[in-house]
Amino acid sequence: MTPVLPASSLGRVVRGTGPGLLLAHGAGGGIEPNYGPILDGLAERYTVVGPDYPGTGRTPRASAPLSLDALADELVATAVEEGLGSFAIAGYSLGGPVAIRAATRHPERVTALVLTASFVRPNPRFLLATRLWRELLLAGDGERLAAFVSLIGVGAPTLDEVSQDDLDAALKSTAASIPPGTAEHLDLVDRIDVRPDLPEIAVPTLVISTTFDSLVTPYHHRQLADGIRGAQFAEIATGHLPFVERPEEWLTVMRGFLDGAVMSR
Repeated sequence: MTPVLPASSLGRVVRGTGPGLLLAHGAGGGIEPNYGPILDGLAERYTVVGPDYPGTGRTPRASAPLSLDALADELVATAVEEGLGSFAIAGYSLGGPVAIRAATRHPERVTALVLTASFVRPNPRFLLATRLWRELLLAGDGERLAAFVSLIGVGAPTLDEVSQDDLDAALKSTAASIPPGTAEHLDLVDRIDVRPDLPEIAVPTLVISTTFDSLVTPYHHRQLADGIRGAQFAEIATGHLPFVERPEEWLTVMRGFLDGAVMSR
């Protein structure tokens, strides 16, 4: 039985015209931080709806722990409120499991999935990273937190080329822009397990692997693709932040898949 949709309290970006595309962002991110460099390119072909999770962007912080079911339902409700009866979902990082859960809870609405730098469930290595991330966050140590997320977020080839001045500026910007809801996002990451959902996915799916990713490693991307029947697999030579390192390539891969999976329907 399809769950009844709640009213959505999520702030959102709405752009473009054409087939529907719902965006699901990552933990400690937001629509502009995670999709900003490619929003114009997506909006050229699709009606893009991008909700901010609680505690980031336009949405107030949650007063209770986040639930994957509730978050997936609220994202779908946001798209429906903006006039989309059906839509593809692009999920980045944490947004991948959110997109998967949305597809299994609302199969009549979801037409395709694009899952970038994402995962099925965190393994011990991933949990170690989120624990350190959370400890630095709760300690209020913005400088060390910025250094940590940069080391695990940016691909080594890119980081090796950065000058000291540019790195210092990037760390300062990161420390000043940590969303207040990041702790709740990380708590949700630690509890995610969408293994039972994967066999139920019956729409065209593309898994994009960020090959230099030190946070959500290619191990997780392959596990995700292997669990979804018929999933396509693509690679981009970036760390966990394709929107920073290779946004145009990311956009090209996404649009190439969506044009075939959605616009041909």
